Amino acid sequence: MISNDYTKLIRFLQDELLVPPGAIKRALQQCKQDIGPLPMVLWQEGVVSLKQLERIFDWMEVV
Repeated sequence: MISNDYTKLIRFLQDELLVPPGAIKRALQQCKQDIGPLPMVLWQEGVVSLKQLERIFDWMEVV
């Protein structure tokens, strides 16, 4: 089950940064293997840029 915070984050990723749902799904699977938090996994996989990663963290501070 995905927490409410992650649901909001996923919505932000899809709506604001246009991250494909498949990329999010793969990253979430990696998070379950304790590879790291979702934003970092997306960045490490090259799905989001460093600038987008900073935007994600800025958004997370506000929410």
